[in-house]
Amino acid sequence: MRHRDAALDCLAVRARANLLLLDVAHGLGRRPSAGFGRPELVGAFAGERLVGVAALRPSILLDAGLDEAGLGVLMPLLERAGGGLVKSPDALVSRLWLRLERRGRRALLDRWEQACAVTPASLLERAPEAGVEVRRAQLEDLPALVHAARASLREEGRPDPHDGDPDGFRRWVQSRVSRATVVTLDGRIGFVAYADVQRPQGWLLQGVYTWPTLRRRGLAALGVAEVCRGAFEAGADHAQLAVVEGNQPAQRLYEGLGFRPFERLRTILFA
Repeated sequence: MRHRDAALDCLAVRARANLLLLDVAHGLGRRPSAGFGRPELVGAFAGERLVGVAALRPSILLDAGLDEAGLGVLMPLLERAGGGLVKSPDALVSRLWLRLERRGRRALLDRWEQACAVTPASLLERAPEAGVEVRRAQLEDLPALVHAARASLREEGRPDPHDGDPDGFRRWVQSRVSRATVVTLDGRIGFVAYADVQRPQGWLLQGVYTWPTLRRRGLAALGVAEVCRGAFEAGADHAQLAVVEGNQPAQRLYEGLGFRPFERLRTILFA
């Protein structure tokens, strides 16, 4: 808590690339939502000056502004991680992963993504078709949202926490309902996305999922555009999300809405 303001100032230098880490730093000292671990941040100092930040929990996140010296200062703490998820700029994650592999960690998931952003001036609107409704998620949507969250994890090849703790997983999804937007077709939910970070510097979309039987119907374009519209009405500088490299349908979708890449990320789930 003592260095929180300094951490926020440090991360704001590259706010777009550090949006999630900014949100984690902002939450220091606050009670975490159900299903979210208490954040733990560490800093690299040059004398009394903070020159870089990293989150150790709930996920490993590395300040995009970290230089070689700053990362070297943090490395002894970072390489102690026994398991978890790291998601940050590719060059930083690749250097960390070399050290973690030497310590016997193994990757359960290892992929590259493009972080993409859209601004109010570049967002391209989409008109809904007959029978399609875009709305905020409601508590009665929870069973569908739990299903989507599990299906999304399976598609990514990630472990399903629901198998070991169904009540805990349900509580985690429920804690995010207020940040979810859904699209329905003839009353049936076919798309969901979460605005997990909502800051003036930008909004971050995560958990974007379309039911397989309703894909290529334009639901995702409508849902993502609606979340972005909400971000800009709230005064956000931009909206961003990450696209897995090689997922050409998703890349075309987001490019068609006005999103443009700004950072290459690497995500590793390890044990």
